[in-house]
Amino acid sequence: LQKLIHLLQATDDPLIQEQALITLSNSAAFSVNQDIIRNLDGLSVIGGMLSNCVPKVKEKALNALNNLSMNIKNQEEIQVFITQVCRTVESAPLNSDVQLAGLRLLTNMSVTNDYHQKMTNSIPCFLHLLSEGTERTQIQVLKVLVNLSANPAMTRHLLRAQV
Repeated sequence: LQKLIHLLQATDDPLIQEQALITLSNSAAFSVNQDIIRNLDGLSVIGGMLSNCVPKVKEKALNALNNLSMNIKNQEEIQVFITQVCRTVESAPLNSDVQLAGLRLLTNMSVTNDYHQKMTNSIPCFLHLLSEGTERTQIQVLKVLVNLSANPAMTRHLLRAQV
């Protein structure tokens, strides 16, 4: 895992970055690896890939963070990327793999109320995706909205959103 994280930092080759992210994502299926990746500063390295201009690399970084977000301690570190993930969801092509990967990560990050406030500004985008997206996109958006709606503090933001 350490070598993969170092490889991710050391290369500019999108194909190598994509493969390293896929391997890290698969490794994150095991809780012990989630802790190891966090302790090796892997979350910030993977999060740094969110600003990559290659859509496949960005998608694989979102998928890896999604798998890593199943751990509460990891969520505490991943939350610094929520605003960037929301911007990615908003700017990605409609129904794209990048958009769906971002929505899946936001779904996991919104299971608890801890980070809902970081998603408030994206509520109009979520509602737009709900009306314009394909069924797959709509399902992912609904999961985020259901999680947000379970928090009474979000009621005003949800009802006042301009669509």
